[in-house]
Amino acid sequence: MKIENIVFDFGGVLVDWNPRYLYQDLFDTDEQMEYFLTHICTESWNIEQDAGRSLEEATKTLQKQFPEYTSLIQRYYDDWEVMLNDQIAENTALLPKLKDKNYRLFGLTNWSGETFPIALKRFSFFKIFEGIVVSGDEKMIKPSDEIYFLLLNRYQLDPKTSIFIDDNSKNIAAAKKIGFHTIHFCEGTNLEEELKRIKIL
Repeated sequence: MKIENIVFDFGGVLVDWNPRYLYQDLFDTDEQMEYFLTHICTESWNIEQDAGRSLEEATKTLQKQFPEYTSLIQRYYDDWEVMLNDQIAENTALLPKLKDKNYRLFGLTNWSGETFPIALKRFSFFKIFEGIVVSGDEKMIKPSDEIYFLLLNRYQLDPKTSIFIDDNSKNIAAAKKIGFHTIHFCEGTNLEEELKRIKIL
């Protein structure tokens, strides 16, 4: 069946986001920074904001739990934009080429509804997408089936004619189960070569 739609995850595929860009300047050693990011402002804590929890509630909850880290926890969202390093240029450069070939382009991202507008304003490539589903706005999150079906229903897409590209293997597995063609964008993946291999470019 002919591919008509290409659905992109954003963080790690089109945008280089990492809290270390902020915290590398706030700790004396890498060990201290890694402890903070694995035990205090953890990935699982951040995912709650991607699922729709407010930044204010998230910050206050954690500050109560770890009062000795109050100011460093505060910086996480006060200075969040520093974590947003840059677009991943070799991948975003493919978007106009795909658009020129008449593929419909969509975004499906796990991202806080409060911080996503910062990225939207910073990077003009987002304008090329026909539609974007942001987990924090929808209060649902990958790899839960419901967010994939929301995308499919909202834009009248068939997973069998759609490719889903993500850097998270759990999200890829969920999309595959629903019927999407998938590309797992992991370390060492050349997205342009991958798209050429499957005759998209």
